[in-house]
Amino acid sequence: MAHLPPHSLFLLFLAVHVFVASHGSPLPPSSAYNDSVCSESIKCGGVDIRYPFYLSNTEALISGGKCPTVTHNVTFGKEWLNYTGFLEELTFFFGCYSTEGDHLPPDSPLEKFQIDCKGFIPPPGSGDGFSFVFSSKEGNVSREYELAEYCRHKVIAPVLQKNAPRSGPVVLPREYGVVLEQGFELEWKQGKEQQCQQCEESHKGRCAFNEKKEYLACLCSGGICKNPNPPSSGSKSRNKMVIPGVVAGVAAGLLALAVIAFLFIRKRRQRKVVNSSSKLLKYRYSGSGGTPTRSRGGDMESGSSQDMGNRFSYEELEEATDSFNENRELGDGGFGTVYKGYLGDGRVVAVKRLYNNSYRRVEQFVNEAAILARLRHPNLVMFYGCTSKESRELLLVYEFVQNGTVADHLHGPRAAERALPWPLRLSIAVESAAALTYLHAIEPPIVHRDVKTNNILLDTDFHVKVADFGLSRLFPLDATHVSTAPQGTPGYVDPEYHQCYQLTDKSDVYSFGVVLVELISSKPAVDITRQRNEINLAGMAISKIQKCRLEELVDVELGYESDPAARKMMTMVAELAFRCLQQNGEMRPPIREVLDVLRAIQDECLGHKDGGGKGKDFAEPISPNTVHAPWDSRTTTPNTSQ
Repeated sequence: MAHLPPHSLFLLFLAVHVFVASHGSPLPPSSAYNDSVCSESIKCGGVDIRYPFYLSNTEALISGGKCPTVTHNVTFGKEWLNYTGFLEELTFFFGCYSTEGDHLPPDSPLEKFQIDCKGFIPPPGSGDGFSFVFSSKEGNVSREYELAEYCRHKVIAPVLQKNAPRSGPVVLPREYGVVLEQGFELEWKQGKEQQCQQCEESHKGRCAFNEKKEYLACLCSGGICKNPNPPSSGSKSRNKMVIPGVVAGVAAGLLALAVIAFLFIRKRRQRKVVNSSSKLLKYRYSGSGGTPTRSRGGDMESGSSQDMGNRFSYEELEEATDSFNENRELGDGGFGTVYKGYLGDGRVVAVKRLYNNSYRRVEQFVNEAAILARLRHPNLVMFYGCTSKESRELLLVYEFVQNGTVADHLHGPRAAERALPWPLRLSIAVESAAALTYLHAIEPPIVHRDVKTNNILLDTDFHVKVADFGLSRLFPLDATHVSTAPQGTPGYVDPEYHQCYQLTDKSDVYSFGVVLVELISSKPAVDITRQRNEINLAGMAISKIQKCRLEELVDVELGYESDPAARKMMTMVAELAFRCLQQNGEMRPPIREVLDVLRAIQDECLGHKDGGGKGKDFAEPISPNTVHAPWDSRTTTPNTSQ
């Protein structure tokens, strides 16, 4: 085949599939197949794409102009193409957490990497937040690793190194659009070169391949051309025809066996998921009072309706959510998307739809259903039921809690409403602690493992409903810890659990300590726009409390400076949070003690509100100034709550 010059493909399309001339099954000997199928060019973003390249998607996924939209990583089939020239990669981060308005702090190390075009459109689902761009030549591996943890999307695109405008070693963020439009070069990997060369030079035809890069035929203006150099013997020709036939037959047989094996393995894997999850279903609730009782042989399918809640059909929930209309989306819930739905009986519900049916996701789905079905508490979201394991999709159904999350009201889209004054925030802390106390006290205890303000829902009266039990674990009664790989949300994960792989009930206490700090500060648990040593709110809080600089942490609009009573109560909550955030789990109070202290502070709050002075007597939290001194048995607790 004659050498093809490198084709410069502009980066106006991403995640594009590149094929040549024809793809699929071998071409039949018909005049309907000729070089006309290769002659048409495809236009994309002002670029003519011609043979041997073909685009299965001509939608421009990066628009032109000053601030192009980047939506997908660039991927090409390596069996067809080589990158040419000297390339470097631009890495984009979108939807990075921020609470500092439209600008980064002037001394932020990320400022030079920020994409600050006002017309910039991030990928769908990125949400609000900052966006950044880095070059692979800049050596910012640690910074990129840090951003990957706190940003919703990461997209990588290759560009020609010579086109990248720089200020020293750094690509100028404001020029990245120009760099993308100048594109990069691809070169076709030529296969069956002799046959293609004969086809193109002798017959002026075009080579046709299938998706596996196997040569199929030479396409000419009148149809499929004959082999330019036919074999001298008819016997040899027949032999050459028989061999591909045998190979094709063997390949088809192997493919069929592979498909059968895949289906068999997948079926066994699904059965394994259900069998392993059945261990979680040993307990269920009796019909009255909500006391956990042992189930007698019930499982997900054969037990009573209380084992896993009611059964819903896929069709029923599809209709309830208007075919999972994106306008009904309420947000993400751990391992699935949550939709608002309307059941036939008039109930408004939240329906969680599994992202994918991987073993881990199905295990989390069954885990959440099994745990929620045995819980009854006014501050836990009510579980209505789920689809069966044979359903087309796995779906969970909960009560609909319509007032958003605590995170929404503290530092999210509803923060401007200022709907959470100090007494209400204290009430949220008390009710959340009550829900966790219930989880830690039942038999066997349950460790939530993902306590955060995004998982604390609020009803119309601002009462708490703790949700999302996909990561929760049943805790053995006689165990001090469970050894398991750390899971959770950055900023809330117990550092001792993260380092030692030992999950305890004190891991929930640490996460709740972060929630307490959020309630008094209105700041998110993680914010990359803060100073490096303050990105993590827990570290920031410990530092401010130790240095007696609480005024730099609390939300000034809560009355810390103007209301002495509010100031005293916020200080008490801050000191309680300080105890919860201790690195050593044994130095943290059990959640029952946390609840008792919060209720006592709430009584103090109600006493001042009624003009009666101090409420009932209680022991105030230990000062952080003494937290590192030897503690007696009154403040040192075992790993497992009693």
